Amino acid sequence: MADNEHRQIARDSLFVMADLRIDGIEGEERVRVRNLSAGGMMAESPTRVQRGQLVWTQLRNVGWVEGSVAWVQDGRFGVAFREEIDPMVVRAPLQPGESTPRFVRPPLGQGAGAGTLRKI
Repeated sequence: MADNEHRQIARDSLFVMADLRIDGIEGEERVRVRNLSAGGMMAESPTRVQRGQLVWTQLRNVGWVEGSVAWVQDGRFGVAFREEIDPMVVRAPLQPGESTPRFVRPPLGQGAGAGTLRKI
């Protein structure tokens, strides 16, 4: 596809944090995802990346997604995903579970199993 054809893909503006792994560099970096589509994302970070560099991004509710840096400009960069994702899944709220922090879980005494608590 030509560059102008890529612009026709629907993108959602949003603000979520994600972890980024860069090929050849140890560790992970936190980035702000500013917009997201099935085929890629725009991220904001002081992390230096280069066009064409292979990266992996851990997106909420999706997991690790492989892609390559498509462009870089003023602390922002675009990533073209190797395989399409469903951007609405990333927008979905986190499901309560064992790995969910206490401050985002329902208050004690509410939700499943609430009837089993008793005052003594």
